[in-house]
Amino acid sequence: MKLAKLIKRYRVDDPEHFKLAAFDPADTGGLDLDKDNAKAMLEQDVERLAKLQERLYAHDRWALLVVLQAMDAAGKDGVIKHVMSGVNPQGCEVHPFKAPNAEELDHDFLWRVAMRLPQRGRIGIFNRSHYEEVLVVRVHPEMLAHQKLPEQVVGKDIWKQRFKDIRGFERHLARNGVAVVKFFLHISKEEQRQRLLDRIEEPAKRWKFSIGDIAERALWNRYTAAYEDMIRATSRPQAPWHIVPADRKWFARLAVATAMADALERLDLRFPKVEGAALKKLAKVRQALVSERREKDS
Repeated sequence: MKLAKLIKRYRVDDPEHFKLAAFDPADTGGLDLDKDNAKAMLEQDVERLAKLQERLYAHDRWALLVVLQAMDAAGKDGVIKHVMSGVNPQGCEVHPFKAPNAEELDHDFLWRVAMRLPQRGRIGIFNRSHYEEVLVVRVHPEMLAHQKLPEQVVGKDIWKQRFKDIRGFERHLARNGVAVVKFFLHISKEEQRQRLLDRIEEPAKRWKFSIGDIAERALWNRYTAAYEDMIRATSRPQAPWHIVPADRKWFARLAVATAMADALERLDLRFPKVEGAALKKLAKVRQALVSERREKDS
């Protein structure tokens, strides 16, 4: 099966009936690749992505926003490192969102991401995002007390209200030339356990380990429920979610690269045309440069 068609299987086009349990974290869509073949396939997509990014930059009408969400150790950093390896750094920005700082807490929850949106012609990648406000804050509702919200707005419908705000925000982006594509890297609890163990046992990976990851792991079922509710409420045609099986790192990277390239291709990006008076002027400049070379050789 062509990979582009395969990736459509992971896009949430029917959010009303979405069930996270219907997606296998170890699925590879029937692809059975060794390390070398997987690397070669990814390189092809990275090359395609690099060419499309150049056209995006030259076209200067659209921007692409990529949102990455996942449980701990699902491979977000690895996806960014490998998928964006061939893209011109001038046309791409990565923003990791951690706990909001004092300035960010003095604004609404969408403010800090709005400040980091990609410019026209560029790709922006959010490593975590505004969705933390309906994930980690929902799992830890005590965090709401630190957000300086008026008491009357913190009611039982706050999550539904935030979902509505996010849908409106992303609809606004789509209407203003920002294509939004969102990925949930879907890792199994067993694979996460093994990766956390690897971080402890391998000296070169120990710096990645955080005791907080273990505390969050204990809340696995609550996070799973929050993710399912979030995806069901916010996957829309203008900003769809993709459930990317992440137990196999090579497949997750390949899936994200393919989906990003497909999203850019749908924008019908074109290099600006030089014509009319500008083209005539260009012809004169070319002739002058050619003549300069002839004079030097004579």
